[in-house]
Amino acid sequence: MRRSHVTTVSLLAALTLAACTNAKDVLEPSAIAPQSTQTVPTPGSGTAATPTAPATTAQPSATAQPSATTQPSAPAQPATELPAKSAAVIARTRLQVAPIVGASVEAATPLTAQLQTRAKQRGISLAGSAGQTPTHVLKGYFSTMSEGKDTTVIYVWDVYDPAGNRLHRINGQQKAPSVNDGEGWSAVAPETMQAIADQTIDQFATWLGGQAG
Repeated sequence: MRRSHVTTVSLLAALTLAACTNAKDVLEPSAIAPQSTQTVPTPGSGTAATPTAPATTAQPSATAQPSATTQPSAPAQPATELPAKSAAVIARTRLQVAPIVGASVEAATPLTAQLQTRAKQRGISLAGSAGQTPTHVLKGYFSTMSEGKDTTVIYVWDVYDPAGNRLHRINGQQKAPSVNDGEGWSAVAPETMQAIADQTIDQFATWLGGQAG
């Protein structure tokens, strides 16, 4: 019995010693296996700062378009060039005056004479009967109209080429006081027919000058 008691005490002592050894192992820091740790950055700690997005590159401004180049204006034509051309055309002109239609001989005589005088003044040659070929033929058609104390001469001139093609027309009227207390052609003064001749040649020369361009 005593022996049994001793054995029991021995077993209890052994168990107590074993218990104390296990507790020491648990409390010993070296016995604890190191755990891998991961630091979580706190806001504002400055650790592992998040990279900022790159600044947007400024786009280059559109290249300014060059201003439209002003086209140089055509050089002004010398003032003497056109008159020179007109003079050349007039110098080559040989005008033939056809018989006047509608006017009396007394009225046509001062008209024809003044046509020749005014043509020479404007540098226009008259084609005579010496075999000169005309470049232009002038045919005139006349009539009169009396109103009270005035008489109006109405005229139309057609300009033809030597082949008979009409190139131009000149028309107008000249009003003047009647003379000789007459009517019709007898009431027309020579000065009225001379004024018509001047206007006719001037208009013909202007038309010729326009053909030079």
